[in-house]
Amino acid sequence: MAFKTPLSFPVFEGNENSYTQEVINSGSIATSGRFLDRFELELADKLKVHPLVALNSCTSALHLSMILLGVGPGDEVICQSFTFCASANPIMYLGARPVFVDSERDSWNLCPELLEDAILNKISKGRKPKAIVVVHLFGMPAKMNEIMEISKKYEIPVLEDAAEAVGSLYRGQSCGALGQIGVFSFNANKIITGGGGGGALVCQDSDALHRSKYLSTQARENIHYYKHKDIGYNYRMNNLTAGIALAQLEQLDGFVAKRRAVNQRYRSLLKDIPGIEFQSDSEETSSNFWLTAILIDKERTGFSNDELRIELFNHGIETRFLWKPLHTQPVFNSYMYYGGGVAAGFFERGLCLPSSVSLTMEDQEMIAEIIQEKLIKTAT
Repeated sequence: MAFKTPLSFPVFEGNENSYTQEVINSGSIATSGRFLDRFELELADKLKVHPLVALNSCTSALHLSMILLGVGPGDEVICQSFTFCASANPIMYLGARPVFVDSERDSWNLCPELLEDAILNKISKGRKPKAIVVVHLFGMPAKMNEIMEISKKYEIPVLEDAAEAVGSLYRGQSCGALGQIGVFSFNANKIITGGGGGGALVCQDSDALHRSKYLSTQARENIHYYKHKDIGYNYRMNNLTAGIALAQLEQLDGFVAKRRAVNQRYRSLLKDIPGIEFQSDSEETSSNFWLTAILIDKERTGFSNDELRIELFNHGIETRFLWKPLHTQPVFNSYMYYGGGVAAGFFERGLCLPSSVSLTMEDQEMIAEIIQEKLIKTAT
């Protein structure tokens, strides 16, 4: 269905058309070209991160990252439970097993205390985890200082899933640049997009980064004919996607500022409604607020997240539940989980509100009015 007010809709108001036409005119639309080179350099410069490789999706970036970290059959990888399935699926691609860990209540991300509990328990059983996957959910930075201390203490590398966090900062550094490897998404609904998709992998180790680029182009040897010593993948970003992504990157600061403004307006408009709680920045973080997410206390509001979802849906307004924790998903519920009901509680109470860059004050006032009316209806 086409929503009158979508959840997160891309805006193309920069150089997208001219760059796309330039790529088409050049004939270089495959996995090499001027815009692909420019995008990689300018993204790394904008985010002040290590050199990176642009790929066709964030899932591809996660898969390659785990290969670089040596994940293989029989290994165990700790993964935040409160996230999209793509954070864990590549673990399964490689024949490894995910070990899920609950969230903490501040950032809603991986709980450092439970992370250390899981590591100690696994080490005591002779199964030291191969890597730690931490996600910056909805653009909110995780507690990276504590997580990296644990990583260093037990010598387990951190893979940052910053798919939702392009432009988010933790202690002044870009999310994705804090762990050993970081990945980004440029899917159609993200802060910036390559049109239909796109991703990137950033790595502290230059040799590993070179290998990721090699593997992403079918592991073709750099000679004048096709020779392959390794199994590779068709994961490289193409030049056409890179042209769109570059035009979007040029607007990143403005996009982040607008998403943060959307979040602040929601806080102002809904501040007098009891039982609604927002995901909030701390002094250490600056979220891009890719999506504005709220928690609803039904005992105080009189309505659940699903009841509000249906009410907004009936007005042509798209919302979305928060991620269903992976340890509760049918495909993953037989794997080890450390924690309680924090992430599950977020899922049961949470709702993502429309957060597009193009969302107007009038749109937000309409959404707030519908929520106010819902509150009044349930109170009478």
